[in-house]
This record gives sequence, C-alpha cells and structure tokens, in this order.
Amino acid sequence: MIRLRLFGRCRIYHDPVSPVLRAPAQIGWEAWFRSIDLVTLQELKGEELLLRTRGWWTAEPKDVAEVVKKHGRLIVGEGGELMVEFTDPKALEALSTILLERFGDQVLLSP
Repeated sequence: MIRLRLFGRCRIYHDPVSPVLRAPAQIGWEAWFRSIDLVTLQELKGEELLLRTRGWWTAEPKDVAEVVKKHGRLIVGEGGELMVEFTDPKALEALSTILLERFGDQVLLSP
C-alpha cells in the first residue's frame, strides 16, 4: 500500500498547500418548536476534505477528484492529512503523469 499526500497550488501565494482535518466536524441540530441538545462528531472522508479546497487551490477540486479516483483512493491520513492511497505502483505512475498533463504544476503528490 502506497500513500502520498495531495497538494494544490495556493490561489494567493502560489505555494503548495494541503488541507488537514484538525478535529471532526461537529453537527448540531436546531428546531422551530423545541430545543435539541445533541451534537454528533462527523469525520470527513478524503473526497469531502478535497472538496473543501475550493477557492484555496488554483485547480477545481471536483476535477482533481475525478482524475484521482480513477487511479487511487482519496483518504484522510492518521494525522488528518489529505492523501491518495495506491495498491499498485503503476497506478501511482499513471496518476502522476495525468496530473502533470491535466493540471501542470498546480496539483502535486508528495510523501
């Protein structure tokens, strides 16, 4: 199993950045006619975390997700980092090539 971090080019500073899930999302509820004292913690999945980069990255996250999912699996690593998981080294090579062709230096893979 090969895991690499996924970075995108920052729209403002043009350096590689990657989202990191620092804590689970807290989902609460409000009702019109009652009070609900319930908060559930929700971990984001890899694609959900990638979609949160919209506006931060120069590349459109939905386009990146479509390309990545053909060759690997988007996951959230143990430290909350956005990663791509590969079962085959050939898939890693193929994705690296396609990312370069499609996005240039705007989307990067890194250990």
